[in-house]
Amino acid sequence: MDIQIASLCDFAADYNGKLVVTGTFDTLAARALPVVHPMCALALRFCFTQEDAGRHKLSINIINEDGEPLDAKNMPIEPEFDVQLPPDVPFLTRNLIMNLQGLRFPSAGIYSVDIGCDEELLMRLPLRIVHVEQQPANGQA
Repeated sequence: MDIQIASLCDFAADYNGKLVVTGTFDTLAARALPVVHPMCALALRFCFTQEDAGRHKLSINIINEDGEPLDAKNMPIEPEFDVQLPPDVPFLTRNLIMNLQGLRFPSAGIYSVDIGCDEELLMRLPLRIVHVEQQPANGQA
């Protein structure tokens, strides 16, 4: 199993097997903390081969710098899925889009989106939360 694409983005869609990704990001700027990001998506494109046939458990977890889940009540997200390829097909790809709403980040720092399968970490996407000061309207400090 190979992850061909993994991205946090503003919007993602599967259009007849084509992955459409808009607004990829790795940093969120916040004027106040904690900050709630209203909506984003995790866009994934997997490539499976005959060796991947069978049942698997995916794991998606957003963690802070200490490895603690962003939302311990709802993470990790662990959907199960089956992979089946016809005998004459060498590989197939599948897109997975997870819409994430109301992510609450308590402080600035480095977070990670951990993507795993069958209890093995496949990929870690870094996400930086930066606290920015709002400039006065007239441009004076």
